[in-house]
Amino acid sequence: MFKINKHSGERHGLMKQRIRHLIYLIILVLIDQLSKYWARTTLKKDGPISIISGVLKLQYHENTGAVWGIMADKTTFLSIITVILTILLVFIYFKIPNKKRYLPVHIIWVFIIAGAIGNFIDRISLKYVVDFIYFELIDFPIFNIADCYLTVSCVLLLILSLFYYKDDDFEFLESIFKIGKRKEKDLENKE
Repeated sequence: MFKINKHSGERHGLMKQRIRHLIYLIILVLIDQLSKYWARTTLKKDGPISIISGVLKLQYHENTGAVWGIMADKTTFLSIITVILTILLVFIYFKIPNKKRYLPVHIIWVFIIAGAIGNFIDRISLKYVVDFIYFELIDFPIFNIADCYLTVSCVLLLILSLFYYKDDDFEFLESIFKIGKRKEKDLENKE
């Protein structure tokens, strides 16, 4: 009776995948925000909680800067940079080929975007980022769940690019940079 062509089936599958990734993104941001809310309402009031004595504790900290507190009190600048980078990340997400081989990159990208959004929400609503995970053993700077998303994702992306993907697998990125180069040439030609 009804014939579904291959192309519409692929589009339907792609739409389902993107909706699923959007749901993952929302869940990841919620986990981050709920953990920070807990830190603000519990750790700020009651003080640190030792998980493994001398190794790991949960300790409330307000970070007005970026990673490890660099660029302290530059909230507006960091927020603008976050918006620009998040738009770029979303743009690249839609350029990643919709093939099974790229599913890890899609998922990693979702985690990176969730991390950026999680810390952005803090910067906009609180004017600082709530950090609360502290590795005492190595006196590592205090961080949060969104930071974990970003750090682990970048490490996984590096490992995948070194050991799983080949240079040819990243040809889709060339189209992004060609667009930028084409616009530059158009501007030069107008002058």
